Amino acid sequence: MRSAWIRAAGLGLASLLVAASCGQGSDQPTSQSLALDQTMRFAIAQDVGTLDPAETYASADLQVAQNLYDGLLRYDDALNVVPDLAAALPTVSADQLTYTFRLRPGTTFSNGDRLTSRDVLYSWNRAAALEGPYAATFSAVAGFDQLPAQPPVPDRLEQLLAANDPSVRLTGLTAPDDATVVVKLARPAGWFGSALALPGSVGMVVDQRAVRTDPAGWSTRPATLVGSGPYRQSGRIPGQSLDFAAVAGWWGDPPPTLRAVHVDVVADATAREAAYEQGRYDINGFGGSTPLSPSDLTRIRSTPRLAAELVTQPGTGSAWVGFNLVHDSVRGAAGPFLTALGQASRDLRLAFALALDRRRLAAACGGLCTPATGGIIPSGLAGYGGDGSDPLAVFDPVRARTLLRGADPDGSRTRGLTFVYDAESQVYRALAESLRDQWSANLEVRVQLQPESHQQLLRDARAGKLVLSRAGWQADYDHPQDWYDNLFGRAAGCPDSNCGSGYDSASFDQVAAQADAKPLPAALPLYRQLAQMLSTDAAYVPLVYSTRMYLVKPYMRGAGANNLLEHPWSEYRILQH
Repeated sequence: MRSAWIRAAGLGLASLLVAASCGQGSDQPTSQSLALDQTMRFAIAQDVGTLDPAETYASADLQVAQNLYDGLLRYDDALNVVPDLAAALPTVSADQLTYTFRLRPGTTFSNGDRLTSRDVLYSWNRAAALEGPYAATFSAVAGFDQLPAQPPVPDRLEQLLAANDPSVRLTGLTAPDDATVVVKLARPAGWFGSALALPGSVGMVVDQRAVRTDPAGWSTRPATLVGSGPYRQSGRIPGQSLDFAAVAGWWGDPPPTLRAVHVDVVADATAREAAYEQGRYDINGFGGSTPLSPSDLTRIRSTPRLAAELVTQPGTGSAWVGFNLVHDSVRGAAGPFLTALGQASRDLRLAFALALDRRRLAAACGGLCTPATGGIIPSGLAGYGGDGSDPLAVFDPVRARTLLRGADPDGSRTRGLTFVYDAESQVYRALAESLRDQWSANLEVRVQLQPESHQQLLRDARAGKLVLSRAGWQADYDHPQDWYDNLFGRAAGCPDSNCGSGYDSASFDQVAAQADAKPLPAALPLYRQLAQMLSTDAAYVPLVYSTRMYLVKPYMRGAGANNLLEHPWSEYRILQH
């Protein structure tokens, strides 16, 4: 038996600041204005980890893979869920348990193989059984909880899938004919379509004939990496570069204008920016790259030519201070913030929140983030509370000191506190220093700072070892369920397993279950109740939202992103220059 939320992590924001933005115009140039060479060049910070959509997780994986694969659904630029391989949005039964998809006729893979409903079932069963980072997309599908607790190795899994073995098959997936996919859910899940539309991930369809040529390594070689998207991989030097070519006769419309995409792997942000300014790259900051260095950003903003090429927009990441809220004598993770300590503990948490000026925190980021005042979910995504709506983001040092004196009159409860943050990030270090300084000035509480590697921080937080630490999340798909179920309450494994905060509330769980079962418009008021519960309980201290930014040459068109995703390469074109 498997838990429903394999990926639930509580601290899933691996990097607060991921470069991207909204593009340099959406005009459609005439063919006469296009450059003869439609090859786009840019760099990413790290090589992709995998281009198998059943296993993708890192931003670079998803941003590249979205151009190679299609799913039944996708997001449009306004973040509406729209049909992709499906001919229309699914028909949903009155009880919200059965989704019926009809496939678009004439769809094929990049190698010319016809795409049918059997490929959809194969892809989804395989992704669920492999138990990758986003396998929980299928957690509401009937039969998910009966899959093996440990995924079979790739070769064995292919044998089981070929034999239609029930141990690796979601009973809720059926294909009455080559053009129809029927999904039966074990429970209503209003978020299912939003999760399924995440590009480059488990909802994407792979060619089972290509996968079976080499179950463990098919996605690592251009010859066997087969998808249904507008681009195919044409070359790769691991750790150095990736090349992609437009698929001749791609089934979609219109066909892509870019004929080729070359991607270098350049770890250093300053080196990437220098190459962009020297004309070696057409864009910078795409593909999950780490942000511009503060020194580069300052220079860019003071250079008119470069400033005109810099575009910013709200990001998808949110950072906050996480408390350990649950006492665990086995792990020894006690502290002054435990919910078991009652009102005094809540007042102490609230004091730590009200003692912070978010404008100072954002300034510490060097322009790479904005004050988090609208709740856990960032601006532009479904569930955002609105600017200034979070009472925990109010700066009120007078009240903060009053609350502190009432909860900790002799200072013994807040003596010796340590705040743990991500050692790899200059931004998190700057935020940590600002937190320390503001708590010292406004509460007269001394907090020590302790950097840890991101992965160690995750392990320690999940194990309940940290009393006060950097926490956060980065949106996977545009639905509030992605935030609340992954971070708080029993769905996230709280109070003990796979949960950093320990937040455990029966009323929260009840409202979350009601919200998750409804379509998004009807669910939003319930998700707002969840946000209010977290604020009332002072379960976190909001800090900042990420800001997404990149640079793009004036001759590039279509390059950009919406509030969640980079635009697919098929929308890009290069003008004469």
